[in-house]
Amino acid sequence: MTASTAADTAALIEAAHSAFLKGQAASPAERAEWLTAIATTLDANAEELIGLAAEETHLATARLTGELTRTAFQLRLLAEEITAGFHLDATIDHSDASWGMGPRPDIRRMNVPLGVVGVFGASNFPFAFSVIGGDSSSALAAGAAVVHKIHSAHLKLGLRTSELVSGALAAAGAPQGLFGSVVGRAAAEMLVDHPLVKAVGFTGSTAGGRALFDRACARPVPIPFFGELGSINPVVVTQKAWARRGDQILREFAMSFTMGMGQFCTKPGLLFVPAGDWDQISSALSGALLGSAGTEMLSDGLHEAFEESLRAVAAEDGVSVIVQGRNAPVPLPSVLGTTSAVVRNNPSILHREMFGPASLVVQYETEDELPALVELLEGQLTATLQAEDDDDLGDLVGLLREKAGRLLWNGWPTGVTVSYAQQHGGPYPATTSASSSVGTSAIARFMRPVAFQSFPAQRLPMALRDDNPWRVVQRVNGSVASQG
Repeated sequence: MTASTAADTAALIEAAHSAFLKGQAASPAERAEWLTAIATTLDANAEELIGLAAEETHLATARLTGELTRTAFQLRLLAEEITAGFHLDATIDHSDASWGMGPRPDIRRMNVPLGVVGVFGASNFPFAFSVIGGDSSSALAAGAAVVHKIHSAHLKLGLRTSELVSGALAAAGAPQGLFGSVVGRAAAEMLVDHPLVKAVGFTGSTAGGRALFDRACARPVPIPFFGELGSINPVVVTQKAWARRGDQILREFAMSFTMGMGQFCTKPGLLFVPAGDWDQISSALSGALLGSAGTEMLSDGLHEAFEESLRAVAAEDGVSVIVQGRNAPVPLPSVLGTTSAVVRNNPSILHREMFGPASLVVQYETEDELPALVELLEGQLTATLQAEDDDDLGDLVGLLREKAGRLLWNGWPTGVTVSYAQQHGGPYPATTSASSSVGTSAIARFMRPVAFQSFPAQRLPMALRDDNPWRVVQRVNGSVASQG
């Protein structure tokens, strides 16, 4: 497929807007059927899709199978969520002459979809963060229309997936044009610039994401830009945890930062440990990494960027190589090492993401240093504590909470389940918003609240009527009402 022109993209956006308007009358149950139809189509065409993904990404069949299963599961979970109506947050305050601050009018509020959403697919997850991944599926669940920019790293897969999604929606009775896809730079720019696009979802590099974010903010009417840009995901090991199970922590760390060839946004790229023998750490990590089964990275561009970032961090004063990797089509894992004194003098060392099979170990002298070291960190998707129940952590948990969207206790951040309580997002530069891009709460990104005051009953949206014809969750006069 040749790249989409700006005119092609504008036409798709206009068709998506028309479909969005036509779809407003659809009930949550009808919209849920559309999502379920997509999931069923993905399942039915799994063999073909996984084959295309394997051809374009170097990822193993088992990994791709799991990722496609996750994508279909997410669609079905979102379908259940919107059928219940949780995403609408339908809230009804009946008029009350004796309300504590004076007579209260009848006022009712619910969330409504934004309109057309532009979605940029990620390179590292060809299903879960791609054509019908978290951004596209949650936008459709919200009631928005989607125009997706296919990532060039898996173009054939993206085109085929888009074709299947559009076909599934049409067969399920969704308005024509509710989902479309485009390719190329001109299309990417149009997705951010077009006045009918009301929000953008993005997963990718900090540089690319920031450029699009700035562009979205510079529009005559700025729009929300929900970008996931970069994260190093620090792991802090206390002295007690290190003394009691240091070797186990290093083994698990080695397994986590090399998972998926280090191409996960939740890869632990930074490990703080008590000062000690570098040779012992090197030996333990070398043993844990011995025989690591590697593959080629997802694309030549990612491989080149990884090598550049690894060289840049290794070249910093005070940083040494403690596990020597290999510069090859199938890279071997690398581990760099430094000290708290070095990073205090040069905090930028803690900010450089090495997207690939490499990580940095920082030795600290005493736990009193940890709060100041955490303060040097930028915003993160995750932060992990490897600690013991009898540790006195002081303000450390609170400080980590200020830096990350998900905190882990004695676990590892790789692996992001799709659930109700999941939070996949954090302070900038991890993301450009406070929202989650994974789980049921991801729907809220593409909606906004509207209140209706003193409207006649027949003029109210279905979700706000007293007879509740959609049978969605309502909060009435401060209490959750029965769905009937």
